[in-house]
Amino acid sequence: MNLTTAEDLLQEANRYVEKNKAGVNPRYRHQFHLMAPIGWINDPNGVVYYKGEYHVFYQHNPFDSAWGPMFWGHAKSKDLIHWQELPIALAPDQWYDLDGCFSGSAIEKDGKLYLLYTGHRVIDGQTYQRQCLAVSDDGIHFSKSAHNPVIAEELLGQHGEIKDFRDPKIFQKGNKYYTVVASKTPQETGRILLFSSDNLTDWQFVSVVLEGTPEQGIMWECPDLFHLDGSDVLIISPIQMPQAGLEYHNISSTVAFIGEMDWQTGKFQTENYHEIDRGFDFYAPQTLEDDKKRRIMIAWMQLWDRAIPSHDLGHGWSGAMTLPRELKVKNQRLIQKPISEVYANIEYLYGVENLVVAGESLRLKKVMGDNTYLQLVCDLSASQSFVLELAKNQESAIRLSYDKGSEILTLSRENFGYALLGAEKEPLVSRSVQVPLINQCLTLEIFRDTASLEIFANALETLTMTFYEKTAGQEMAFEAEGQLTIQSLEIGRVI
Repeated sequence: MNLTTAEDLLQEANRYVEKNKAGVNPRYRHQFHLMAPIGWINDPNGVVYYKGEYHVFYQHNPFDSAWGPMFWGHAKSKDLIHWQELPIALAPDQWYDLDGCFSGSAIEKDGKLYLLYTGHRVIDGQTYQRQCLAVSDDGIHFSKSAHNPVIAEELLGQHGEIKDFRDPKIFQKGNKYYTVVASKTPQETGRILLFSSDNLTDWQFVSVVLEGTPEQGIMWECPDLFHLDGSDVLIISPIQMPQAGLEYHNISSTVAFIGEMDWQTGKFQTENYHEIDRGFDFYAPQTLEDDKKRRIMIAWMQLWDRAIPSHDLGHGWSGAMTLPRELKVKNQRLIQKPISEVYANIEYLYGVENLVVAGESLRLKKVMGDNTYLQLVCDLSASQSFVLELAKNQESAIRLSYDKGSEILTLSRENFGYALLGAEKEPLVSRSVQVPLINQCLTLEIFRDTASLEIFANALETLTMTFYEKTAGQEMAFEAEGQLTIQSLEIGRVI
């Protein structure tokens, strides 16, 4: 790309998308999840409700299905399910962001939409990450501020290093605007910083909100701070958080700190922290509050340092976003449920009651399409364990198993489809979570899009996973130790 002006680069990127998006291989493309039309996608950015519509921006490389110089892709929706593709919003075209417009957020002020993002530069081997501002009158076409960068070395001071200073999440409290920004300590642990402004252009350092320990990763990314159900919540995405029991088995995790934000001192007092999603493919979540006062979260449905078959096979795209999830805080834990609009778009096909599984496999044929919704209530009063096989074909299946004694639910894609190799070139095959039974029952909600599963267990825990099947499988199968009673099974499709 031999481009010399900001307008050139943005226009060239949008022309490239329009010219080439029809050539993307649709084999593993999702049907009801947000994706870029072509190329690479990662962190959701600028998740906001603006002028009666939901907007989601995202980290985007339009020219390749691998990570590269970051642009901001853009889409909008009235229901967070059906998306309208919009022109790319930001291009890396200024002295402060030539090596990438990294992650950030959005806010409305005086009818205009403002984006606060990280400008990324690498000069002579030194990385510089500074916070920058862009504004739009129509929510589509953006101009970068003449004051950029608006938060840089002077305000950062001794509170962090400019090479690891990114991902501003902006919000309003009273008459002031605040942003939390990711940083790290000299001891290589996470640190979240707080800045304030009266006008979005002139900022002041406020405080170090929270610092991590060596058991909480080497860097905290993508912070998000909000008040919900009587508690304050700080979401972060730690890198290399050591495994602890069944938690933090991914190289990059997502964690919710539940507690209280002291606005006099700018410090966060933690009462509880836990992993948000126990699956393979969930990172960098961002939330918004909409006109109904719902706190809604969307995350990147993929992860770093793993094979991506849609790229490796030359399909021309990589990555997607999760379903939008409404958040609640219950018993000092963050609880997630798909937003009501998801259920409004489910066409229920049929349901059955009181299926009994005893030992041998019970198979249901032609029930797993590319856009399947399942809800099942499993009564384990007379059973010690069961296995549910999904997308089953003649050779293999995705396996979801539950052990009553340990209360552990395990999701496995072992020997299913293309192997998803991690950083150590070993297949990433299973993830587990402890889910206590409720009245001897386990209730599962399962959303299967073309190449993903999102599983909600007893409305308490979630597991998110992508997969790339080689042979289409449409069967479900059950096996049980003892007698398993499936009190109800509803099957539908998301339209």
